Amino acid sequence: MGDPREHRGGDTHTVTKRRSEVGAAVGGLRLAPARRPAMDRKPVVEIENLRKTYGSLVAVDGISFAVQEGEIFGMVGPNGAGKTTTIECIEGLREQDGGSVRVLGSDPHRDGYALRPRIGVQLQESLLQDRIRVWEALHLFAGFYPNSMDWDLLLEGLGLAESRNVAFAKLSGGQKQRLFVALALVNDPELVFLDELTTGLDPHARRAIWDLVIEIRKQGKTVFLTTHFMEEAERLCDRVAIIDQGRIVALDSPENLIRRFGAESRVVFTAEDGFEAQRLNGLTAVTRVERIGERVVVHGEGDELIVQVVNALSEGGVPIRGLRTEQSNLEDVFLALTGRAMRE
Repeated sequence: MGDPREHRGGDTHTVTKRRSEVGAAVGGLRLAPARRPAMDRKPVVEIENLRKTYGSLVAVDGISFAVQEGEIFGMVGPNGAGKTTTIECIEGLREQDGGSVRVLGSDPHRDGYALRPRIGVQLQESLLQDRIRVWEALHLFAGFYPNSMDWDLLLEGLGLAESRNVAFAKLSGGQKQRLFVALALVNDPELVFLDELTTGLDPHARRAIWDLVIEIRKQGKTVFLTTHFMEEAERLCDRVAIIDQGRIVALDSPENLIRRFGAESRVVFTAEDGFEAQRLNGLTAVTRVERIGERVVVHGEGDELIVQVVNALSEGGVPIRGLRTEQSNLEDVFLALTGRAMRE
């Protein structure tokens, strides 16, 4: 089978080229439409008291939240927290045991057939046949829908144009993820679900995928993503729900969550073995001091923290290396809310 783009007349489904409406796919090739003011946006996902169990295991324990049109909404937490179960209930892949789910005003179970052309889904674990080529996968998936985007534009926008004839098995991890994003976008959905999108990718590929998520939102789409990478959620999301053991323990913008639950800052430096780090506990801005080998971490609050620590080290004639400050992040928020560090 040849590439149908070489024989344009052979397509049997309608290809909707909405370039003037949504720009030239995801790559920022054209200007995206202006986003609605926050007050004009409507909820596209509405969850009330969602519950899902597997025998005696309570995977999702009565959670409620809403996702607003045009936002990047993140659900973060460690593996096993209930993120994937929640998103699969919303997508209609699993049926909840209790509570209600509304997606774009519809019940994903009762109205699933009508809803699917309006949503795009990238699953946590996905596979294609090893020998299927990139363009073949897009052509196949585009044929599942009565209307679809011009997948040539998706190939260009997602950086896959040069790999259009490459078999799936020959793609790198980052290329496979970009292909799955393209497959989730080929029906030009209003709402896109991205489940653990960057798991297993190297830092460079992960950041390239982050850029793609931002571009998807710029095209006027709503993005619902799950991740156990707190930095990912902090960089991408307008609002974040932190879920642990099946319950939402906090929900707000990353900035507000850090302001509310992660007020501490840190001064980090390396000192010789003879340095008595605990003597910094006497400083008024310091809340606690940690010593890990030669590395010293001084926790505290307020603008005076760095001033007091530097003055104390200078007055004591303490030789140090690599002094730097660190601000609180979502990882610190998770630790403050659950009493334990994030685990993968």
